[in-house]
Amino acid sequence: MATVDRSVPPSDYAEIVDVPFDQRALVEKYSPGGRYIDALTDVDSPWVPFGDNAAIKHLCFDVRQNLFSNILWVKGPGAIGTHLHRGTITMVCLEGSVRYLEYDWVATPGGLILEVPGESHTLVTEHPQGVKLFGWMQGPIEFYNSDATFAFTADVWWFMEHYENHCKANGIPINKKLYL
Repeated sequence: MATVDRSVPPSDYAEIVDVPFDQRALVEKYSPGGRYIDALTDVDSPWVPFGDNAAIKHLCFDVRQNLFSNILWVKGPGAIGTHLHRGTITMVCLEGSVRYLEYDWVATPGGLILEVPGESHTLVTEHPQGVKLFGWMQGPIEFYNSDATFAFTADVWWFMEHYENHCKANGIPINKKLYL
């Protein structure tokens, strides 16, 4: 019997292979399919103001799992107030730098930030150009005032409303590609 090298995927050709899959018809019927979202321009999603010194570029909304993806841009030195995560957050620092007051590290471009449910923190950037963070987030995020009183909850529905209200107010068509 021939052995198969399972250490790396095959890479000796670049062509479409018709892979057999018994449930292909169901996937074609029900799957929203893969898609490409242009995050570098405003073609697929505009920058939506998020307070006085920040903006969000919404990239994906999945209401089935309360998942959402975006790029957070803090435009200069500043903060995003204290918040408590009720789900898992994965972010990559794209530009600038950022830290949390509650930790001793500073994220720089290419750095991965992992946050787990039940932790609260305050995001701060001292970088002259601020920070851009790509995020893939699950579950609600509770924001708190400086006296620890509850301010509001941001979840997939809040982020959808944030995006859609901005688009409607500015005559921008809602991009259905952002919805899974």
